[in-house]
Amino acid sequence: MAGIINDLKGLLLDVQKKCRPDRYYNEVRPWLKGEDSDVGGRKWTFEGIEEDSSLKLPTELSGPSAGQSSLIHTLDVFLGVDHQSASPGKRSFMQRMQAYMPRNHRLFLDHISSNQRPLRAFVISSNDQALHDAYNLAVLALKELRDSHMIIATLYIIGPARKAARAAAVEQKDGQPVLGTGGTDLVKFLKDTRSRTFATMIP
Repeated sequence: MAGIINDLKGLLLDVQKKCRPDRYYNEVRPWLKGEDSDVGGRKWTFEGIEEDSSLKLPTELSGPSAGQSSLIHTLDVFLGVDHQSASPGKRSFMQRMQAYMPRNHRLFLDHISSNQRPLRAFVISSNDQALHDAYNLAVLALKELRDSHMIIATLYIIGPARKAARAAAVEQKDGQPVLGTGGTDLVKFLKDTRSRTFATMIP
């Protein structure tokens, strides 16, 4: 499993071969912004929605995010990475992003989440050092995939955002984070998911 996750890391880093950060930030990313990541607070207009009474305006509209990837969620669930919200009654970002997945992907995630014998607990109870080591290698590979995600986010979003602010002679307000397309504080979110992944390793 660690080898497959390392392959995914290589694919992610390969984006640098065919796409320049400035081109992505200035020409592609503006089309990916969700309502919750638009610093101007602009709302989307849904033409024709009034023509069908069964349609409702979305109450949440996030842009594309790696958090919407069924594959990443599957790895997290299978390995036991906990992305539950720290606030009772409030869904975590990762839980909210499942709403953007195809229905059958959500059902699959629900199915593996409800497994009565989660992998991590099985590995701990097995007393099998080889299994223990293989599990930790897979978790470490997932953590390194998240490290690579941080590198790409820095190259393609954070760096260009700061460069654009300087070019416009506008300083980013103190404490105002660079937002990901999903509307999160990008750096904090990526660091938190990486930390939760690393915390899943079995000592």
